[in-house]
Amino acid sequence: MEFGAVFQTNPPASRAVQLAQLAEVHGFSHVWTFDSHVLWQEPYVIMSAMLAATRRVHVGTFVTNPATRDWSVTASTFATLNEMYGNRTVCGIGRGDSAVRVGGGEPTTLKQLREAVHVIRELGSSREVEVGRADGEPVTLRLPWSHGSQLPVWVAAYGPRALQLAGEVGDGFILQLADPEITKWMIDHVRSAASDAGRDPMSVKICVAGPAYVGDDLAHQREQSRWFGGMVGNHVADIVARYGKAAGTDGSAGAIPADLADYIEQRQGYDYNTHGRADNDHVDFVPDAIVDRFCVLGDADAHIEKLTRLRELGVDQFAAYVMHDDKEETLRQYGERIIPALQQHARATA
Repeated sequence: MEFGAVFQTNPPASRAVQLAQLAEVHGFSHVWTFDSHVLWQEPYVIMSAMLAATRRVHVGTFVTNPATRDWSVTASTFATLNEMYGNRTVCGIGRGDSAVRVGGGEPTTLKQLREAVHVIRELGSSREVEVGRADGEPVTLRLPWSHGSQLPVWVAAYGPRALQLAGEVGDGFILQLADPEITKWMIDHVRSAASDAGRDPMSVKICVAGPAYVGDDLAHQREQSRWFGGMVGNHVADIVARYGKAAGTDGSAGAIPADLADYIEQRQGYDYNTHGRADNDHVDFVPDAIVDRFCVLGDADAHIEKLTRLRELGVDQFAAYVMHDDKEETLRQYGERIIPALQQHARATA
C-alpha cells in the first residue's frame, strides 16, 4: 500500500511546500492539493514549488474539474511540470464541487468529464488528440514541445454512473471516504465496469482518502474532522436527488449503499465559504458514527487496523487529509509506525 498526504493551499504557500517536504521525509509517495481557486491559493504554482523542493514524491490535484480551466491548459500545465521535474504528477479529476459551486455554478456532466479525461491524458502524455470545435468540426491538437511526458488521470466518483466512468476510462479511482464496507461496494462497481469495458480490472489504481489524525483524544479528533462528513454529504445529496435513496436494506440494489444516504436526512444546505475547514459551523448533522467511519482516527494501532482492512479490499493508496491542528505529529506517526506496518518488505536471502 502507498500513502498520500492531502494539504490545503492556505497562505503562506511556503507552509504547504514545507509539509510536502515533511511528507516525503516520512515515506509518503504522493502529495495532493485541492484545486478550488477562489477558496484556496492556485495549486499549480504551489505544486511546482513542491516538486522543486522534493525528490521522489508524486504531486497531483485532489481534485481538478473540467469546468474552471480549458482542458488543454490543464494538460499543458501537467506536461510542463513533468518536463521540469520528471514524470512525477497525477491528475485527479471529478465533475467539480467547491471550485464551481462557490461562484454559483454547477458540476459538469459525466459526458464532459469523460471527454476531459481523454483530452487531458492524451495531451499531457505527449500524444495528439482530436477535439471538437464550436462549429462542430474536429481539430487535432498536440503539444509540440512535449516529449515523453506520462500523465495518469484518476477519476473521483461516488454515484453509479460516475463509478462506471472511473472503471471504463480512469487510470485510477479516487474515493473520498475511508469506510471499509462502503469502499468494498465502490471498488466492486469500478472493477466490474473496467472488466465490462475489456480492461484489466486490476489496472485501475484504487485510492481511498479521508482525514487522518493520530492521537488519544478521540472527541477532539472528531471535531477537527467533522467537516469531511459535510463535504461528502454534498456529493451524496446530488446522488440522492438524481437517483433516489438506495433500495434494499444493505444498499446492494440501490444507486448507493443505504447507510451512505441515510445520514444526510438532517442536512440543511451548505456554505462553501467554510468548505473543508475544521471550523465549519454547519455540519452538526454529521453524527460521530459517520465521522468514525469516514475518517481514520485514534492511536497508531487503530490506524493500522483500519488501513489493513482497506488494503485487504484492494486499496492501493490511502490519501490522508492532514488538515487539523497537529499535522506534524500525525505525519511523524505515519512515518515511524503506520507506513512501515502497512508496507511489505523483501527479506534478505543468502
